[in-house]
Amino acid sequence: MMADESRIPVIVGVGQISDRPGDPAKGLDSMGLMVAALERADRDAGGDWLRRLDSLGVVDQVSFPQLGDLSKPIAEILGATPKYLSQTPNASGDSPILLLNEAANRIRDGAIHVAAVVGGEALRTAAGRARAAAAVASQPKPDEKTPRKRSKRFEPDKHSEYYQRLGVGSPADVYPLYENGGRAAYGQSLEEATRETSEIWSIFSGVAAKNDGAWLHDPVSPEEIATPTPNNRPIAFPYNKLMVANSSVNQGAGFIITSLALARAAGLPEESCVYVGHGAATHEPHDLLDRDRYDQSSGMVVSLRGAIEVNELTADDLDFVEFYSCFPCVPKMARRVIGWPVSRPASVFGGLTFGGGPIGNYMSHAVVSMVLKLRESGRHGLLFANGGFATHNHTIIVSRDRAIAEGGSRDFDYQAEADAKRGPIPPYLEDYVGPGTIETYSVPYDRMGAPRFGIVVARTPAGERFVARVPASDESGITFLTDGMLEPVGSEGKVEIGSDGERLWSLS
Repeated sequence: MMADESRIPVIVGVGQISDRPGDPAKGLDSMGLMVAALERADRDAGGDWLRRLDSLGVVDQVSFPQLGDLSKPIAEILGATPKYLSQTPNASGDSPILLLNEAANRIRDGAIHVAAVVGGEALRTAAGRARAAAAVASQPKPDEKTPRKRSKRFEPDKHSEYYQRLGVGSPADVYPLYENGGRAAYGQSLEEATRETSEIWSIFSGVAAKNDGAWLHDPVSPEEIATPTPNNRPIAFPYNKLMVANSSVNQGAGFIITSLALARAAGLPEESCVYVGHGAATHEPHDLLDRDRYDQSSGMVVSLRGAIEVNELTADDLDFVEFYSCFPCVPKMARRVIGWPVSRPASVFGGLTFGGGPIGNYMSHAVVSMVLKLRESGRHGLLFANGGFATHNHTIIVSRDRAIAEGGSRDFDYQAEADAKRGPIPPYLEDYVGPGTIETYSVPYDRMGAPRFGIVVARTPAGERFVARVPASDESGITFLTDGMLEPVGSEGKVEIGSDGERLWSLS
């Protein structure tokens, strides 16, 4: 028996925008980017879809917080009265795939017929307007060394005060813990790990160069990515600027999902429709110090493998993938989960460095690019999204194969499987003093490329976890962590209380 085509979800329209006026202050704001992206998606789908929306999902934005919840204002601009109207609670990188999965399930259940997902960030506009306002008011330019208020999306909870005392709190402080822990677990030297990163990122730059919606269009060689320069300064060991997300962008992207029946009724050719398969979502413990390990994520493993298996595919069936790429450790872990080679592109958009890193909405651009790619060639595409501090994982399959979208809705919550796979979480000792062994570490740099300090996550002889600092003044300690001569992970040392009360790490 043929499946009911009114309950088969397909993506029929995609749109994205990169807004780069000569004067950044004259750029669109986040809402303007979202509306423009949806209007482009509507034209891509033949028009007359937006006023028929039953569901509108908006990815939260941080550029213009004063705008608040944009879901209702955008619906009013579009002339739509959706039954389901929502904005995600924060700007998390998994948001677009979560909203896509929810919309597809609602179509399978017959609850809705037409849905749209959209997001946009205008940090470039916001910064330009702030500079213009400061100039008018004759205010001095803010000191770059002055700590800036961070978005709540980057704020750990359980140990937040402790993180602040350590000087840790941004993603650039945290993701290197996975990078350095992973390198040691893979048995790589620093040179080998840097080469892997640089090759993946160079391929990203080539993908972005051919993508009209990407932010940067100049291919970059692996050597350029690996070599620190004034324009490629160290951010946090071992990451240079060209290895991390570029959030100073004005970008919006959105897409329209409907049923195969309505797509046919609208006269859309089958080759323009991309079927939405089933997804798998998981999360790690929110607090970084409550993770079981720093060389892989059980949530990532379960999300990736779960989505492939629930769609009755294998990794060999995949023609294209998009691995979230805010920092290299994420696609490096993801590719090992499914056996994706370094030589094959791990992005269809260009990655968060070159495609652009519009905070929580990057994966909307990935959806747009994946749909365009599948319209040209191939059958199956995998979209892996990640949010928080390597916390939230959501994977989904989109395809030219109708069977992927049949079979009714499925629960995408795979948390029980992830929890069962996760190892024991070591007790955390905030006030420990004594010997230990490095589990992983990070070295953040200032804007001049000088180490600010080192952070060591270590284990006591009994297996408890603790954290200590290596001050920038300890040149031999910083050198040991960063020169690649010996692997710091697994080395022994001790933590003592310094003269100012800081908990300091030193080598044995």
